[in-house]
Amino acid sequence: MRRLFLFLAAAGTLAAAEGRDIVRYRIEAKLVPEERAVQGHEELIWRNASPDEIRELRFHLYMNAFRDRNSTWVREGGREVDRLERNGWGSIAVKRLAIAGGADLTQAIRFIHPDDDNALDRTVISVALPAPVAPGGSIALDIDFSTRLPHVVERAGYHGDFYLVAQWFPKIGVWQAGHWNCHQYHAWSEFFADFGRYDVSIDVPSEYVVGATGVNVSRAAGGARTTYRFVQADVHDFAWTASPRFLRAERLFDPAREVTARDISSAAALLGIPESDLRLKPVRMILLIQPENASQIDRHFKALSTAIKYFGLWYGAYPYETITLVDPPYGGMEAGGMEYPTFIAGGTSWLLSAHEQRPEVVIVHEFGHQYWYGMVGSNEFEESWLDEGFTTYSSEKILGLVYGPEPVPFRPLGIPLASALRFPLVGYDSLDRMGYLEDPKLDDVVRNAWQYYNRSSYGVNSYERANIVLRTLENLLGKPLMARVLRTYFERWRYRHPTTLDFAAIVSEVTGRDMRWFFDRCVFSSNVLDYAVSEIRSGKNESTVRLRRLGEVILPVELRVRFADGAVIDRQWDGQYRWTEFKFTRPAPIESAEIDPDHKILLDANFANNSRTRSLQAAPLAKWTENLLHWAEQWLLTVGGIV
Repeated sequence: MRRLFLFLAAAGTLAAAEGRDIVRYRIEAKLVPEERAVQGHEELIWRNASPDEIRELRFHLYMNAFRDRNSTWVREGGREVDRLERNGWGSIAVKRLAIAGGADLTQAIRFIHPDDDNALDRTVISVALPAPVAPGGSIALDIDFSTRLPHVVERAGYHGDFYLVAQWFPKIGVWQAGHWNCHQYHAWSEFFADFGRYDVSIDVPSEYVVGATGVNVSRAAGGARTTYRFVQADVHDFAWTASPRFLRAERLFDPAREVTARDISSAAALLGIPESDLRLKPVRMILLIQPENASQIDRHFKALSTAIKYFGLWYGAYPYETITLVDPPYGGMEAGGMEYPTFIAGGTSWLLSAHEQRPEVVIVHEFGHQYWYGMVGSNEFEESWLDEGFTTYSSEKILGLVYGPEPVPFRPLGIPLASALRFPLVGYDSLDRMGYLEDPKLDDVVRNAWQYYNRSSYGVNSYERANIVLRTLENLLGKPLMARVLRTYFERWRYRHPTTLDFAAIVSEVTGRDMRWFFDRCVFSSNVLDYAVSEIRSGKNESTVRLRRLGEVILPVELRVRFADGAVIDRQWDGQYRWTEFKFTRPAPIESAEIDPDHKILLDANFANNSRTRSLQAAPLAKWTENLLHWAEQWLLTVGGIV
């Protein structure tokens, strides 16, 4: 264990600040393909950064979610259970757990179920300590474990000779606010852990190509087997992959080549900061791709470098030396579309046509998790929107900017629907509104992941509705102010564990006004927002427009009134009462009235009632136009099942 700390102390580029260095892992792992298993030895040092005496430790044993039909993951509706039963379950067993150089604690291990009444769940263990860990103190442990990998499920496991090894070792929980935050593995939630340092050696058959979290600092070949060693600090997880079929490609993201002076000046102007604050670092981009997808290598690297550039310019430079992108094989796509620190899994197909953006969408999105999950260490068990929603929001802004509005997967008669309809919200925002509108009152945005009504509600509130909330906030604040909010949030909470209230505080700080009301109404609530133009009347010299608030959510909105003489008048309504009216003294009659004319309030549940026209001749066409997008959204939801 001593060599771990000597190595990391000497590696200045990998050193972590003391305040975020809570846990240190040194793991030796051996892949045994014939058993679909990993044999491991783990040396762990955990530091008590709290003012409390710690008398027990808690660990996640995530792989036991796939142990049998008794796990909470299965009972809550885990997917592919029949296939797991046919192909072999997964599991993890702690064979020995001891204080380094001291007492054997193996017999002190007991399984617990902190989230439910399922005494048969085996995904969390508690270990009573013979003596407490004092505030500021630490404890060193030696752990032997064995992990049996399932056929790939929930982004981990094997398919043929492909392995994606994730959530595979005993991982200590987070001591937070006087208790262990160490939840069970649930059917629709992800993960939460403290930041620290990893030094992992992976022993595989020599024909296997390996990729992992962190920097590959050595490769020791020994005939039939080879050991790869990876080291990384300032991360809260470690995952790896191995397959003899991978084609390995590597390129350098070079800011001097990839980032133009115009890119820098535009970002600096948006953020209101000096251009000198926008210095990005070189990053080694490593791609492990299936041979049949080799023709897409350039597309993968372009998408990855695009993500590194814009996330870096907008929120802060990517600080790690490497990023590894894995292309899972056909039949193993359950491993795709997932994120781990400095290591992401994409997803494509050799049948992919030129117009389809599947690899780009997945790559940019999964890289975005390096920021809102990887560095801003949100608790995905309890506030999943802080990662999934923020990643959806920021990645879709990049995709729209660089690749254009081409996310709609339906091409009737070969016509891309996004291009055919030409409405303001066709594209990413429209797709996310579809999910939001499916059942907007089912759950609040913020909720424990396993307590949403179902998997669909978890997805809608974590991704689509969360993105619509952030886009609405951006439209209320303006793009420059929203950009400063997010950059400040990232810089302030990087390598920490923020909550929704912490983000709300940043919004209030940067804007200079109390914005908690927005979060109370739009995040800590399942209420619906719906404003309507209910009536327009024109007399000889006076006209009236009446507006109604049909939903419970109150936001300020704009009204735009057009008159027959060509005049246009804008008014503001605070939306507080259930209805209001505006009177205009003008000889010309009103032609049309529209609430939220610039579609800023994307949370509005019904755009079709946002406007009215006076002219009976124009009304049918206008109403058809207003309703088309709404019904197109509903049709896509019905036939496409988009989430």
